Amino acid sequence: MNNSLRIGRILGVPLSIHWTVPLLVFLFGYSLGSQTLPAWLPGQSTTAYTVAGLTGALLLLLSLLAHETAHALTARRNDIPVHSVTLWALGGMTHMDKPPAPGAAFLVAVSGPLTSLVVGGAALGAGAGLGAGLGWEVPAAVMVWLGWANLLLAVFNLLPAAPLDGGRVVQAMMWWRTGDRERAERAAGRSGQILGILLIALGWIAFLGGSWSGLWLALIGFFIIIVAKAERQQASLVTALSGVRAADAMSSPVQTAPDWTTVQRFLDGPAMNARHSTLPLLDFEGHPSGLLHLPRLATIPAAQRETLRLRDAGTPLSKCTTCAPDDLLEDVIKKLRPRSGLPILVMDGRQLTGIITARDIIHLAQRRQLHRNGSE
Repeated sequence: MNNSLRIGRILGVPLSIHWTVPLLVFLFGYSLGSQTLPAWLPGQSTTAYTVAGLTGALLLLLSLLAHETAHALTARRNDIPVHSVTLWALGGMTHMDKPPAPGAAFLVAVSGPLTSLVVGGAALGAGAGLGAGLGWEVPAAVMVWLGWANLLLAVFNLLPAAPLDGGRVVQAMMWWRTGDRERAERAAGRSGQILGILLIALGWIAFLGGSWSGLWLALIGFFIIIVAKAERQQASLVTALSGVRAADAMSSPVQTAPDWTTVQRFLDGPAMNARHSTLPLLDFEGHPSGLLHLPRLATIPAAQRETLRLRDAGTPLSKCTTCAPDDLLEDVIKKLRPRSGLPILVMDGRQLTGIITARDIIHLAQRRQLHRNGSE
């Protein structure tokens, strides 16, 4: 996810927080400290409400981290590579490869909500103990609030619509029953879009009725629609590209740029004739060394352009997506990463043979879809 700050690792997996996380802490802390706790426990000091609200919001953030950690841990136990965990204002996202079997997909999906249920139950128990046993009313109220928040999180995540965990569960079960992963993904994506529309409608109704929380509900619905649509499109794309080799989709010959040239020299000449916004970089031996995104050059200060080499301004090969000419395109697409996506460099050993852009993939998918419709 873009605009995220890496803060460390958890279980060996990179952990990042989105810039919206402080917003999450503020909103929940403010709501708990200024509305919920004063209604439950009137007569406390403003300082007590403020500290309790902030503490509750931070504990909720840790609960979200526990939820995502459960997904990551279950995935790793099922030999599914996990690449990163990101917390953001609407919860968290665990980036991992697709499960190899429906059973593994089911276990990964249910692990998060089960963890939230356990955390919720433990928090409610702690709240009861602090209140009845020690008489600590404010800490007890915070733990009760945290418990119910986690139980609500678990129930909401179990709704049968992607990208929620419940949608993953339905997808895994449909995959197991039909044996068709892409069909199950499309169905889950469709249900996610329907759920998103319903949440937006309910959110606006609540907001028009005087509840500001309706805006939050509508925002969640909007996010669900976007992600569900993207997943549904990806599933359809994988189906359309089934059996296609990378060599069948790539553009060749490829316009390249020498990585040892300075930025200024490139801008004065070759850049004017570039037909694409992204060019492969070649080293002295003619081997690919990375990708050069031309819009990036405009952000380089003029004083640095005379000495900065293109290889230092581009994306190194280690962070680019590469494949062999005979690799299946659907397998390559499934392995795309958020920070190392398109275009794809097609390499035969250390030699560049072609490049696959988003436009190449879309045009190929459209042609195959038209051919399929024509033959039906």
